[in-house]
Amino acid sequence: MLRWALMSLCFIAHYDVSSGQDRVEQSYREMPASEGVQVILRCNYTTTSNTPYLFWYKQLPNRSPTFILNKYSFSEGTTEAEFKKRFSATLDSTSRSVPLTIQDVCVSDSAVYYCALQ
Repeated sequence: MLRWALMSLCFIAHYDVSSGQDRVEQSYREMPASEGVQVILRCNYTTTSNTPYLFWYKQLPNRSPTFILNKYSFSEGTTEAEFKKRFSATLDSTSRSVPLTIQDVCVSDSAVYYCALQ
């Protein structure tokens, strides 16, 4: 007899961080998910810059934030090697968003995720 268990993962987003007219806003405080699914963490931004430069970070409890990736308005940006297989983001300058997509989520993905704008 096989037993299936759904594992609840928690993605916590710190949101509405601003500096002057430039700011980012993340739409979820917590996002429960089952292991193996795709999760999309939303991040909208406002900036006076014509060339936005956005970042995603992951922070585990009692640890410093870890860089995941960055996106430029006219470039692909970079993604850290350990995140390349399952983590991706696309900067959409029309909707002013840079959602982070995590494929095939696993328990170790449970963390606080930060979107940042330079």
